[in-house]
Amino acid sequence: MGSPNKKRVARLKRKRRVRKSLFGTEERPRLSVFRSGKHMYVQIVDDIRGHTLVSASTLHQDIRQQLPAGGKVGAAKLVGKMVAQRAMEKGVSKVVFDRNGFLYHGRVRAVATGAREQGLDF
Repeated sequence: MGSPNKKRVARLKRKRRVRKSLFGTEERPRLSVFRSGKHMYVQIVDDIRGHTLVSASTLHQDIRQQLPAGGKVGAAKLVGKMVAQRAMEKGVSKVVFDRNGFLYHGRVRAVATGAREQGLDF
């Protein structure tokens, strides 16, 4: 297995390549996902104004109380549902999905699935 720095550099290269074609507008903001070793962070960003409209992570108190024991994928799905619910309250129903250079697999896919189940369109 490669060094952590090589993995990080490879992810950042993928991120730059993907972000060339992704841009969040007011009508269709960008749903950005970040995955650390322990936690998931998701935010919906309007790139034109440079504002974060909605955010959720596994660190938020209301999500921590509902977390399933042990499973990171289940927690990621819960974060996806929470961010979609908050987005709907703000009137955002369509987004552009930004996986941030991470592979669309596991926890990243779980966030997307949770958000779609809650009614977010992408």
